[in-house]
Amino acid sequence: MNVVRLVKKAKKGNKEALLQLVMAEKDVYYRLAFTYMGNTHDAMDAMEEMIVLLFEKIEQLKKEEAFYSWSKTILVNSCKTLLRKRKKLVLVDEWSDRELDQALTNDPYIASEQQMDIEQMLLHVNEHQKEAIQLKYFHDLDYQTIADMTNVSIGTVKSRIFQGLKKLRDHFRGDVDE
Repeated sequence: MNVVRLVKKAKKGNKEALLQLVMAEKDVYYRLAFTYMGNTHDAMDAMEEMIVLLFEKIEQLKKEEAFYSWSKTILVNSCKTLLRKRKKLVLVDEWSDRELDQALTNDPYIASEQQMDIEQMLLHVNEHQKEAIQLKYFHDLDYQTIADMTNVSIGTVKSRIFQGLKKLRDHFRGDVDE
């Protein structure tokens, strides 16, 4: 698939080209939206919102090869907008076991004990640290992409991840020492 060629077609109003681009990364988009929204229904709503915005704003994309980074930023912003509109704070412990499995791994046999450990760990960091850690380690995004998606500097992203991981290490090391 030639991303640049499809983006150029989409910029000319070709909905099919845009759909091909989105469908090629649909699982990545879903996992990213699920991380923010916490359930399948809301994740799908955010993805729908992203697709509409992509179609409306595709002409604004300056570098065709940056389509996926740009579209993920739009998805994250769509998630945040939907959460603000609903005044909804999604906590990890609200996720069903099945949904948590899908969000964290493609392995359907992940142990529920591991799920509980991850849930508990993420409750010990603030929302910014949690977001940065999830984007880095659950979605394997690089620091620059995370910075672009969250509208902060790359140094802030690194700091949030470092401080969040330090907080987790300190907290759980304390449990072991006791």
